[in-house]
Amino acid sequence: MSIETVVTSPTQTVVISSDRPFVIIGERINPTGRKKLAAEMLAGDFSRVRADAIAQVEAGAQILDMNAGLGVANPAEVEPEVMVRALETVMEVVNVPLCIDSSVVPALAAGLKAAWGKPIVNSVTGEEERLEKVLPLVAERGAVVICISNDESGISYDPKVRFQVAKRIVERAESYGIPRSDLLIDPLAMPAGAVPGAGRQVFELVRMVREELGCNTVCGASNISFGLPNRPAVNAHFIAMAIAAGMPCAITNPLDQEIMAGIRAADLLMGTDENCMAWLVMQRKLQQQAAAAAAAAAGGEAPAAATTALDAGVRRMGRRERLSAAS
Repeated sequence: MSIETVVTSPTQTVVISSDRPFVIIGERINPTGRKKLAAEMLAGDFSRVRADAIAQVEAGAQILDMNAGLGVANPAEVEPEVMVRALETVMEVVNVPLCIDSSVVPALAAGLKAAWGKPIVNSVTGEEERLEKVLPLVAERGAVVICISNDESGISYDPKVRFQVAKRIVERAESYGIPRSDLLIDPLAMPAGAVPGAGRQVFELVRMVREELGCNTVCGASNISFGLPNRPAVNAHFIAMAIAAGMPCAITNPLDQEIMAGIRAADLLMGTDENCMAWLVMQRKLQQQAAAAAAAAAGGEAPAAATTALDAGVRRMGRRERLSAAS
C-alpha cells in the first residue's frame, strides 16, 4: 500500500512515498548544538542560514528543516521573530518546501503564517497539552505534521507502546479533520549504542505504521548514532535499511557524502531511481570533483571533462529514458 504525502512551495511539489525516491529533509539550519549559529541568529545575522540553505539544496535536500531553538530564557518572546526572519531569508535564496521545527508553539504559529506553500510542522507529540495546541494550527493551515511517538509517560523502549501512542495521535488528528496522508509518524530512533536493537525497533514500527495506520514515517536519522564513533557510516546504513523497511523520508545531513551515497544506493536497489540516473549522476559528479582535487594538488588546472565509461552510461540511460517516453 502506497501513501502519498504532499508538501509544496510556490514552484515545487514534493511527494513523499515509499514508491518514490527517498526525500531528504535537510537538518543543518538548527542552532541546537551550534553555538556560533545560535549567537548569529540571536544577533540578527542570518548569513550562515542563507549559506546552509543553498548548500543543502545543491547537495540534494528537497525540503529544509527550519529550527530557531536558541536556548534563551524567554523563547516564547524571542523565537517567533527569529523563526520568521530565518524563513524569509531562506525563501529569498531557495525554492523548496519548508519544515517549521520548534517546541515553542508561538514560534510554530508565526512560522506557519510566514512560510509559503504547504509546509511541514515539526512536531506534535501524544502529550495532551501539545495535541490541543498544535493540531488546530495544523488543521487551519492545511499543513503536514510530524507526529512523535511519545507522551506524558516519556519514550517507551517497547515499540508496541510507541505504536499505540502514534495511533492515538492519528485518531486525534482525524478529529480535527487532518487526513492520514498529512501525518508523518516519527517512530523515534533511539541511540543504538545505549539501546540494543534500536534500529530493529524503528524498522518494525515503520512497517506497523504503514500497514495498520496507513501513514508515512520520518525520523531524525542522526539520533541512531549518538555517542558512537564514525557516525556518518552508522547513519548511512541505518537510512538504507529504513528505506528497505518502507520509510520514505528523514531529517538528515545532505552534505555528508557517505549518507548521500547510502540513500542513492538504496533508491537504486529498491527500484525508485529510474534507469539508475541519480546514482550515475552522483558518481560522475564525484569523479569530476576527484579529478579537480588531484589537478589542484599537482599545481595544474582541472582537465577538461573527458568521455568516460561513466559518462557513456549516463548518456545511454538518458537515451533509454527518452525512447521509453516516446514509445
